[in-house]
Amino acid sequence: MIRRLAGCVREFKRPAILTFIFIVLEAVIECFIPFITANLLNALQDGAELSLVFRFGGLLIVMAVLSLCCGGIAGYTSAKASAGFARNLRHDVFSRVQTFSFDNIDKFSSASLVTRMTTDTANVQISFMMLIRIAIRAPLMLIFSVVMALIMGGKLALTFVVIIPVLGGGFFLVARAAMPAFRRVFRKYDRLNESIEENVRGMRVVKGFAREEYEKEKFGRAAGDIRRDFTHAERIVAINSPLMQSCIYFNLVFVLLLGSYLVIRYGGTVINVGEISGMITYGFQVMMQLMMLVMIFVTLTISAESARRIDEVLREVPTLRNPERPVTEIPDGSVDFDAVSFKYSAAAHKDALSDVDLHIKSGMTVGILGGTGSGKSTLVQLIPRLYDVTSGAVRVGGRDVREYDTEALRDAVAMVLQKNLLFSGTIRENLLWGNPDATDDEIAEACRLSQADEFIRSFPNGYDTMIEQGGTNVSGGQKQRLCIARALLKRPKILILDDSTSAVDTRTDALIRQGFRTYIPDTTKLIIAQRVASVMDADLICVMDNGRIVASGTHDELLAGCTIYREIYEQQNFASDGKEVG
Repeated sequence: MIRRLAGCVREFKRPAILTFIFIVLEAVIECFIPFITANLLNALQDGAELSLVFRFGGLLIVMAVLSLCCGGIAGYTSAKASAGFARNLRHDVFSRVQTFSFDNIDKFSSASLVTRMTTDTANVQISFMMLIRIAIRAPLMLIFSVVMALIMGGKLALTFVVIIPVLGGGFFLVARAAMPAFRRVFRKYDRLNESIEENVRGMRVVKGFAREEYEKEKFGRAAGDIRRDFTHAERIVAINSPLMQSCIYFNLVFVLLLGSYLVIRYGGTVINVGEISGMITYGFQVMMQLMMLVMIFVTLTISAESARRIDEVLREVPTLRNPERPVTEIPDGSVDFDAVSFKYSAAAHKDALSDVDLHIKSGMTVGILGGTGSGKSTLVQLIPRLYDVTSGAVRVGGRDVREYDTEALRDAVAMVLQKNLLFSGTIRENLLWGNPDATDDEIAEACRLSQADEFIRSFPNGYDTMIEQGGTNVSGGQKQRLCIARALLKRPKILILDDSTSAVDTRTDALIRQGFRTYIPDTTKLIIAQRVASVMDADLICVMDNGRIVASGTHDELLAGCTIYREIYEQQNFASDGKEVG
């Protein structure tokens, strides 16, 4: 895990190394300042001349400026290195997610992935900055301060024999007690973000059912759960402050009492006032560095959970991979399902598809009907290899889809889903997803065929009208027609419409299908629909039930030989008195 995360430093190694160098210089200089100050006090006690005071004063000023400069440069380089590390880490996680199949994505909720790329990455970034700066500075300052105190203070340095174990042990126990609460908090962030995401996406449903109070209570429970864990952890961590103050006062009293006694008793031959001053300063430095080390320990422990969650994404192996020598040319849009069975996971007790045999010639129009859960969407998702079959084979253009380059295969297949998605940006920018090089005339033609041109031109800005996030400022039917136009611009070899005209009227549906025949006659068209009218003129209609194709044929053949199809047709086209209404 550490190796994978460290690999994200990449081009920011230089500022990370510079941070280390300048932190070492800053620590060395700061540890010598109390030593110089002690010598200055001793010189003043001995009646030093003013010129000596100026020399000591000048040296202290130079050392203070150098320490300030080294600290400032280290702060700049550490910020640059940590921000760059976080950017690379987010990039790597996001890029990894883009390689995932649906099977991989199903393991993580969208709220969890967002948390990992935001909150968890921020935690790891803070830890990285502390590692290259404070985690280097604190041990160096601690060691240098103790060494200098031993050189200067002699017996007075015995105070550290008491302070360091007490303070270090106390901080460690506090940190260890607080860690479980911090770990729980970051796991609960997923549930909080999921609550927010669901509420924002389903705002219309929430208001339609007047469930605002329920949603507020649900969010309040998630937020309150996090607050309780944080409060518990912070109460434990708050013990650090009185523990630190106690050790500071103990050091101050010990040094002043014993130091004063030694000065008075031996007349300054064993220790003098300057050395007492230096010992007090070094005592403060030792305790502050112990505090910093504990803070690093706490932060790293908190970030360890975040790092583990990020590493889960980075080490997730995509279940769909390109073959060693992938085929990049798809000859035509023929599709063959040979004894295909599929289940969404190895642990599933039931197949989503069972023994499917279906052969579609290039350029055919195929309708797919069936009840909810019959496997219609699952069937078409195997064509662009969004999932791999459990057994059997799916062939496009005569080749197994697993032999193709995944990007080339999906570029030859266009899918229009019932729950269509439009991205933030103009209508034109959304349409160009289908073909980035499409001209204005090609865009307008695709929109005319999908019956979208008229309502687009009714907007004040036409094709430059802004689409809000998720396409919330257009109706469901308008959104479907825009997505169909986007797919037409792609001029695919296979076009899949997964109940994608459900929000338009039957006349518009018929005009869209007529546009398919004229605009993409050689494209294989698979139309999943709930209305028989949407598929009755198809070359082949498949009726699915319980993951199997129970019947296939033309409209007339199925009316004569398929009970399920005939019942659907009669329910949609005849009134209760038997009169035809369709």
